[in-house]
Amino acid sequence: MTDQPNRADLGKDPSRVSGMFDTVATRYDTTNTVLSLGNDQLWRIATTRAVDPRPGMSILDLAAGTGASSVALARSGARVTAADFSPGMIAEGRRRHGGIPNLSFTQADATALPFGDDEFDVVTMSFGLRNVIDPKKALAELLRVTKPGGRLVVCEFSHPPQPAFAKLYGFYNERVLPLVARVVSSNADAYQYLNESIKDWPDQRTLSAWIRQAGWSAVAHRNLSFGIVALHRAVKPAGRLDG
Repeated sequence: MTDQPNRADLGKDPSRVSGMFDTVATRYDTTNTVLSLGNDQLWRIATTRAVDPRPGMSILDLAAGTGASSVALARSGARVTAADFSPGMIAEGRRRHGGIPNLSFTQADATALPFGDDEFDVVTMSFGLRNVIDPKKALAELLRVTKPGGRLVVCEFSHPPQPAFAKLYGFYNERVLPLVARVVSSNADAYQYLNESIKDWPDQRTLSAWIRQAGWSAVAHRNLSFGIVALHRAVKPAGRLDG
């Protein structure tokens, strides 16, 4: 068995990204809650409300990790597919939530999804798009598997527009977060990559442009937690043919 990498880098080699997330799977949710000062719970609630799950809906939760976000969606009665690139995350998700009705887990590459065209009513992705080697291709793949008239919801780290707050946020990420990660995470090195990936990720307007370029319509976003995170929404044009 080969050693898994402690962390990925901005090259976002798929095997390194997958291996890194395998190493943090068991403590991933707890670490996120501590590092975000509890804001991850608020972001999940906002994302769930934007998805607006209903009984009978078919929902793809991509980059689902251990399935915490998927559970909230499945409680509505919707049929939820929790997909993630990391086999370690999927295994942990099945261990924790495998008995929940209407919830299934599958390993999936965001740039080559193992699903048919026009399969889901809603596709959603939280804090995973920036880890994909080709995020524009992932947005196109999400469009392909969404039914015409179906919706996209992406929750992702972004850039606070207010300069003073942006400076404070930068200080937290650079100085405080690494110290806390050493205490609570099973792989503190992975959270150095977190800082790098957030800095390198485009701002809200740029990501909105990428979503439009992929073919989505009615693209909109709103900031959460002063712009630390942005919630992006879009619709697949009705009558669009993919393939």
